[in-house]
Amino acid sequence: MVRFFLGFLVLQAVLFGIELTPWAQRWFVLPWTDSLAAISADIVKVFDPGVRAEGKVLQSASNGFAVSIEAGCNGVEATIVLVAARLAFPATWKRKLFGLALGVTAVQGLNVIRVISLFYLGQWNQDAFEFAHQYVWQALIMLDVLIVWLLWVRTLPRAGPLPVPA
Repeated sequence: MVRFFLGFLVLQAVLFGIELTPWAQRWFVLPWTDSLAAISADIVKVFDPGVRAEGKVLQSASNGFAVSIEAGCNGVEATIVLVAARLAFPATWKRKLFGLALGVTAVQGLNVIRVISLFYLGQWNQDAFEFAHQYVWQALIMLDVLIVWLLWVRTLPRAGPLPVPA
């Protein structure tokens, strides 16, 4: 367990360090964030065709309200925590990669719901928007990471009994 925890911490430090580089920002984080806004806009357009995404901004054409998806709200950090936990945990690479694919999809799916809910909350009540943005959704996204990871761990085969010394 100590090996997992130390590996988890080291992997997080490395991945967060990489995330902060200009290269990663340009080629990964910004396109990821723009895609999150575009996906959210596409879903909202089903109910409200006057919504558009420009870069990282999701905006209503009818009232001009917009949300800008910034660092910390794009799900990248939550995904880094999940990736570090999956890679540090002892499992086969096949199971790790399959778990990563499902886990990242689950976390980002919830993040799309987060963006859309905040988009509507902000149009309805600014105080509710601020509370949900600062407290509720921050906790729910990280709770999602924990639950997704724990569910994955439960699917792994258990190690056999420890050998008895002779």
